[in-house]
Amino acid sequence: MIISAYADIIIYMRKITQLFKALSEPTRVRIIWLLQVGGELCVCDLMEVLDLPQSTVSRHLGYLRNAGLVYDQRKGVWMYYRLPDELGERLTGVLGVMQSAAKDSKQASIDRRRLIEYLQTKQTDVC
Repeated sequence: MIISAYADIIIYMRKITQLFKALSEPTRVRIIWLLQVGGELCVCDLMEVLDLPQSTVSRHLGYLRNAGLVYDQRKGVWMYYRLPDELGERLTGVLGVMQSAAKDSKQASIDRRRLIEYLQTKQTDVC
């Protein structure tokens, strides 16, 4: 019984560590901010706003996906990413803190404006 409880604690600690490691890189924080504003976004949308190559954006999205911070869905040849529909208590708290931090961030403001402008000019279902 004690061994089982200890194993549960270790698993939980690894998940928490993975979560914070995923958020320890500025580009990944920016991606979360963009998903909070834009909802479901294609990799090409993120590439445009972040001004980064596809390989870099996809690598960062992989970290976020492995940490349970984003879900992905293939539509044709493109991958779309969004925040989880059902957030547990842990993710609700973390994403709430991130949303509050975005309000005070110049970079988040710039990214938000770029995303909105880009989405207004983007042709539907075209990347």
